[in-house]
Amino acid sequence: MKTPFVQFGTSRFLQAHVDLFISEALDRQAAPGCITVVQTTGSAERAGRLAALTQPGGFPVVIRGLADGKPVDKVERVTSVTRALSTDGNWDAVRDVVAAEAEFLISNTGDTGYDTSGDDLSARVPRSFPGKLLLLLKARFDAGGKPLTVLPCELVSRNGDVLKAIVLELAHGRLDEQRFSDWLANEIIWANTLVDRIVSEPIEPAGAVAEPYALWAIEKQPGLKAPCEHECVLMVDDLAPYEKLKLHILNLGHTVLADTWIRGRRDPGETVRQILADADIARRLEDIYDREVVPAFAAKGLGQQACVYVETTLDRFRNPFLDHRLADIANHHAEKIARRIAELHRWSPDVAMPILSAISDQ
Repeated sequence: MKTPFVQFGTSRFLQAHVDLFISEALDRQAAPGCITVVQTTGSAERAGRLAALTQPGGFPVVIRGLADGKPVDKVERVTSVTRALSTDGNWDAVRDVVAAEAEFLISNTGDTGYDTSGDDLSARVPRSFPGKLLLLLKARFDAGGKPLTVLPCELVSRNGDVLKAIVLELAHGRLDEQRFSDWLANEIIWANTLVDRIVSEPIEPAGAVAEPYALWAIEKQPGLKAPCEHECVLMVDDLAPYEKLKLHILNLGHTVLADTWIRGRRDPGETVRQILADADIARRLEDIYDREVVPAFAAKGLGQQACVYVETTLDRFRNPFLDHRLADIANHHAEKIARRIAELHRWSPDVAMPILSAISDQ
């Protein structure tokens, strides 16, 4: 069976997001086909996940939380993944699938997924994801060069533009073939996307626990088709408002709570839901939203959208079923403060932000 989707990454996020959406769309004949999942690292832990992703009957995604004020607690079976490969052990097969079958390439390769430092494109299998992608796209070009769409899901602003620039730089520097570079620049559609769903726990060997809320926003451009028809997949004219809402409301709220957790030397296992059970902490977060964050969005003409997203975010934070550990959120805390809090003030400098400034100035 041909698979029009080739997905680089085996994360629990992708299992509860892209894989689930395509599975649900396939049930309604609203997707072009199934998925080949490709493991891009040599992780032994994730190698065991590959076989489980294609097990008969699919893998479970548990959806738990509140939707429109009502509790949701259900299990979905994801059956969209029909082939699982590894770039370490199945490079020739991965190359053949990308060259001959793929219509969409999807990636979620983590915080350092675009790092190409120290890579060697003369190696049979480059170390970095962009290096691997370049050679796979070269194989497709050599096989006739049918266009395709790249849908990166990494949490990088303008991720399609960023990944395109990296791959083109590698091509210019290492492969020096103008026709191929022109094809990469003009025939491949590099989509900018935004993903939003809290996926709090893995299910072993494959599967995940996630909240009901989910969004996959994809910015329109000429020639770009939606990967599937699904209520959570939005084709939008401009990705920027969605990026700002997520970054400076959901992500900012997480960082504010993580900062409180760190400063207070609180329980190492404490979750978002548990810390918000403290009325003073909950009130402080709500004050930050009401007095500093929403006014910043209002100054940009997005006040109403921000109010709605704040309410949705607070419900998501209080999800009684999800255990989102603050210790996990606190990773790379200084970088998150700079991007989620300090950048908000730069974006809307005329709005007073005394509480947020105290956090970013520490």
